[in-house]
Amino acid sequence: MSITLRILLIVCSIIAFILCVKKIKKSELKIENSVIWLLGSILLILMSIFSDAVTWVSKLLGFEAPVNFVWMAAIGFLLIEIFLDNIRISNLN
Repeated sequence: MSITLRILLIVCSIIAFILCVKKIKKSELKIENSVIWLLGSILLILMSIFSDAVTWVSKLLGFEAPVNFVWMAAIGFLLIEIFLDNIRISNLN
């Protein structure tokens, strides 16, 4: 994983983590809604710090490059969030 991608992942995930914590403190975001965002940002920080583990897992799963695995993990995370939001919307209706 290139150093540019690692730095970008760290910066974006720290910003997302700080934003979630600020919204929770202002009571603009419920804790149960923000848990997945906090876990996702922590996961991205760990993926950027331990890039050798990401390389190993991506090779194990058959990805061409670790970057593809990182993008696939981000897409999977967003799909889970959309699914959970749809469940919440269905419950409100």
